[in-house]
Amino acid sequence: MSMELQQSEIGKFPSSWEIGRVDSAFDIQQGKQVSKRNRDGEHQRPFLRTKNIFWNRLELTNLDQMHFSEAEQLRLELHANDLLVCEGGSIGRTALWNNEVEGCLYQNHLHRLRAKGNKVYPQFGVYWLLYAFDVAKLYFGRGNVTTIPNLSQSKLAELPMVFPPLPEQKKIAHILSTVQRAIKAQERIIQATTELKKALMHKLFTEDLRNEPQKQTEIGSVPESWEVCKVGDVSKIQSGGTPTRDVPENWSGGTIPWVKTGEINYCVINDTEEKITPTGLANSAARLFPAGTLLMAMYGQGITRGRVGLLRIEAATNQACASITPTDEKQISSVFLYYFFEYHYEDLRALGHGANQRNMNAALIRNFPIMFPKPDEQAAVVTTFESLDQKRVLHEHKKMQLQDLFRTLLHELMTAKTRVDKIKLEKEGA
Repeated sequence: MSMELQQSEIGKFPSSWEIGRVDSAFDIQQGKQVSKRNRDGEHQRPFLRTKNIFWNRLELTNLDQMHFSEAEQLRLELHANDLLVCEGGSIGRTALWNNEVEGCLYQNHLHRLRAKGNKVYPQFGVYWLLYAFDVAKLYFGRGNVTTIPNLSQSKLAELPMVFPPLPEQKKIAHILSTVQRAIKAQERIIQATTELKKALMHKLFTEDLRNEPQKQTEIGSVPESWEVCKVGDVSKIQSGGTPTRDVPENWSGGTIPWVKTGEINYCVINDTEEKITPTGLANSAARLFPAGTLLMAMYGQGITRGRVGLLRIEAATNQACASITPTDEKQISSVFLYYFFEYHYEDLRALGHGANQRNMNAALIRNFPIMFPKPDEQAAVVTTFESLDQKRVLHEHKKMQLQDLFRTLLHELMTAKTRVDKIKLEKEGA
């Protein structure tokens, strides 16, 4: 039996769903303007700004404070289940308030939506706005178009919104919240794995696995049995090149992977965005490096410079990439170097020179001090970090799958392509 639908300006929805304006379900109010004059006063209170509001998430570290009179506190103090909607920036971005901070208020670039009556379940309201603003773009162009787009109270009030029966809203919110909790669980595992790796790196690159006595060197205290030298003493450093762009034969139909610095990011490189031809390789300074080669980004804006990656394919590189090849893999392995350079990332970045954009070169890398244990201990260090990297990648993949599931469910549930009105939840009141 087909579902009876009604047509609206934002699409077709079940006839059992009410379609109305946002202000038919919410009382809307903006907060207090932030200014030097308004900051002065003896009643300093924490307040929220747009920088504290993300989609269905609050960032509450280091809350700002401002003076609020008693009358302003009565009018602007947040209550549990209030929605906070950004007026500027990423307009419409919404999060739910659950009394995370006692006596918290909000500034005028935020709209406070407070449910009135039993027409809307607040968490459903957050998910609807996420769907309408960010996913389906139903409200595209609905804000005030000025130099800086903004969403005034009147514009927000008149936005069309769907209202399934309240029990169905709760079920939709429960399902979506369950997936988001699973995403957060993956994020916690990823964060814990990252922190564990950082702590182990500090221990294993300064104290080793055997807690042996230390010796003092030019780069600090290291285990007695570790060798200390320069990178250039144990490896060969080369850079690549870029075939001329305006010669089609260098690029058209290319099959040779060609690595750029942006693709070097503490990862295994299995493919590249661009490919060059054998002609391009022969007619440029580009070199072909074998699988297993360690690459380092010598140039790059922001945080790119100093990053490393490992080739798992045969590939060429541009001149901003350095290849670092151990002269004897039995003495020191590429993978151990990879993790050593990851630990010393900030020290590598400090090598850069230049005024506008600090760059590195092969000579600077050659003279970088390095310390390393015997091969068996190197292998143990590598195994430890590889297992942590594999765990992180696994959970990052699970997180991406859950994020895809969330967006699919959000679309299916908000358009009634998937109905949950007949589903019995374990916690019906959730």
